[in-house]
Amino acid sequence: MSNSTRLNGVIRALESGKPAFTSFSAPDVNSALSFATSKYDGVVFEMEHNPWSAETLRDCLQYMLNRAQIAESGSVAPAVAPMVRVPPNGGEVAQWQAKQALDMGVYGVIWPHVATVEEAYNAIAACRYPRLKDAPLYEPAGLRGDGPGTAMRYWGLGQQAYYKKADVWPLAPEGEIFAILMIEDTKGIENLDDMLKNVPGIGAILIGEGDLSQELGYPRQYDHPIVRDAMAQIVSTCKENGVAVGHPHVDADNIERILEEGYTFLMSGPVRTTPGLDKGLKLTGRAG
Repeated sequence: MSNSTRLNGVIRALESGKPAFTSFSAPDVNSALSFATSKYDGVVFEMEHNPWSAETLRDCLQYMLNRAQIAESGSVAPAVAPMVRVPPNGGEVAQWQAKQALDMGVYGVIWPHVATVEEAYNAIAACRYPRLKDAPLYEPAGLRGDGPGTAMRYWGLGQQAYYKKADVWPLAPEGEIFAILMIEDTKGIENLDDMLKNVPGIGAILIGEGDLSQELGYPRQYDHPIVRDAMAQIVSTCKENGVAVGHPHVDADNIERILEEGYTFLMSGPVRTTPGLDKGLKLTGRAG
């Protein structure tokens, strides 16, 4: 797909060989309004540690829309792609929050606490519609229920055009849904290579360094050598498998090191204080 027709700005950046810049946001309309005019490629409404509210997420998505920006750009692509972090997937093997979020129109889902091939498979399958077993790109077999009305309206597409794009990238080259799995414990590190080799459709791996550092005995000591070594193992495995790897705490002090280490899904600070974002855009030739 040409970048000129790409709807998801996070995918657009990665397809261009550039790191994608995103940030977590509180799920409220004031934050949504701020992010809608920011320089980020995407925003992730944080609904793992905040209460899950489909109505609140729906309102945030609507406040991300800017009719003047859409008219001036001549494209229905949002300036900043809205995504969501759902409550823990992991052992719960939950799917319904992702289904509701996708049906409202999000362009990406972050799945926390994924540690096995089975959990990874469930996460990707939940982002896909079912298809016949002899259809191309059948695996992971889709589990998403059919109810596209709100999402296709939000994306600005007709029904069949929406179905064509409502699949996971990079498995589906024209897909606009970015599925991100969080590795947050040593079990996940041990199984990561198997996940990446056996579950197609993973857009990126995001390191949950908070939970990981807790398990390792150095809570939130992100620069401790043992924590850094565990993170380096994740980065190395992702590089070997050609899958983007994300860092959740990017700022102006660590952005150069993080880029050098090979992270390409970068989560910077709040929208009103973005020195990490500004410096990162400059370092990667995207400022201006």
